[in-house]
Amino acid sequence: MDLKFNNSRKYISITVPPKTQTMSPHIKSIDDIVVLGINLSRFNKLTQFFICVAGVFVFYLIYGYLQELIFSMEGFKSYGWYLTLVQFAFYSIFGLIELQLIQDKRRRIPGKTYMIIAFLTVGTMGLSNTSLGYLNYPTQVIFKCCKLIPVMLGGVFIQGKRYNIADVSAAVCMSLGLIWFTLADSTIAPNFNLTGVILISLALCADAVIGNVQEKAMKLHNASNSEMVLYSYSIGFVYILLGLTCTSGLGPAVTFCSKNPIQTYGYAFLFSLTGYFGISFVLALIKIFGALLAVTVTTGRKAMTIVLSFMFFAKPFTFQYVWSGLLVVLGIFLNVYSKNMDKIRLPSLCDLINKAVEMRKSRTLAQTV
Repeated sequence: MDLKFNNSRKYISITVPPKTQTMSPHIKSIDDIVVLGINLSRFNKLTQFFICVAGVFVFYLIYGYLQELIFSMEGFKSYGWYLTLVQFAFYSIFGLIELQLIQDKRRRIPGKTYMIIAFLTVGTMGLSNTSLGYLNYPTQVIFKCCKLIPVMLGGVFIQGKRYNIADVSAAVCMSLGLIWFTLADSTIAPNFNLTGVILISLALCADAVIGNVQEKAMKLHNASNSEMVLYSYSIGFVYILLGLTCTSGLGPAVTFCSKNPIQTYGYAFLFSLTGYFGISFVLALIKIFGALLAVTVTTGRKAMTIVLSFMFFAKPFTFQYVWSGLLVVLGIFLNVYSKNMDKIRLPSLCDLINKAVEMRKSRTLAQTV
């Protein structure tokens, strides 16, 4: 576009070049969402959603299996914070490698915001890992599945969001369904411990806040997933290292893991790798669709984890699992419907009544004729 004005000897020319030629890499990639080298911006919303959901389910199912495998090792249950330290170290390395592969390497989110996000991340993952030393896996899932409602409350208070009745119903259905689903499993080998309950409750509170804080920061500053992972987990690594050093918990953990390097560091590497891939897709979900839908997907993944445990491992079965699973499916449907109300129009009660009356009239008329 050229604008020219001639007045005696004055001449002004304004030229806007094509954005494919001379725009900076920052401007060209401002809307790009790249996950593990895949540019999701090239796909439509539905394809983006299915790619992210597939990534979350595949990697986090492996993640959950490895997590339970590590804590099943004899004597490891008291070293949950050290596992989190190793996990954060691997995440920082993975984030640094991925950040080197993109053009714009500048940090966009302020350091103070990252310090808050890192603190919440430490609380979420550290307390959750440590709670497995006191609680069995089904009991932990019972608490984790309830974070849908805290995320919605966090969205209201942190971002000023307002959710419709479909979102609220989806959160209630999924939470009740997963609680009902896992109750049978928890009654098989109940292992409640007050310390574990406190730890997982604190992790739940931190998890309810972190999704909304990440969503707000990434959308406000247009930060990449790799930047978010690198800075939040590297700062979190420093937090945990200082905490373990001050509490003298670092030495015994290093000694124990050095005796079993394959079962500890080897599994921890795979555990961290699948977790990193999974969190990359979760961050993409948060950036594209928001924290509520991201948590809905991860909550559905927990239900799938329990379903697969019945497929691969012999466990008692009751129809309680079927009804609660259907309740979770209903919650997922309500959440998807709330995001596409303009495309999906469900008939109202009045429409159904009017349609029934018309059908009855047509039948009466047919019989009369």
